[in-house]
Amino acid sequence: MSPSISSQFLSSCQSRRQPESNAQRWAVFLPRAWQDAVDAPLYFERHVEYEMSAERVIGYDVDDSPCYTAHHFDLTSLASDDDEDFYEVVTYSEEMAAWRLRDSRWLIFRRIQKLHCKDSSSFYTISTEMPL
Repeated sequence: MSPSISSQFLSSCQSRRQPESNAQRWAVFLPRAWQDAVDAPLYFERHVEYEMSAERVIGYDVDDSPCYTAHHFDLTSLASDDDEDFYEVVTYSEEMAAWRLRDSRWLIFRRIQKLHCKDSSSFYTISTEMPL
């Protein structure tokens, strides 16, 4: 799977509308300075991939338009210390959250971590389109 959520991922997911389960988490990475520039979602759809550690959440506003999106996934591989016992290790991890600003642009937060990196790379960007 590539580092972005693909349409194949979404088609293999279970989708459920959830009014409150993601209500507290949607603003976790939203900078305080930007809180007045976005509208809080009224309900959420959650898509979960059961064959790997991955999920996507989409929040909708009063007009049923997406105003928030987030995803998280871990890519793993098998590792062994003695070539007899194998275990999974996370080789790549990505977390993304994005909020639709009132001017229709999107504020996007991404956190990326690769195997053997002690620190993750986190950054914000602005886009004219909702990220996938």
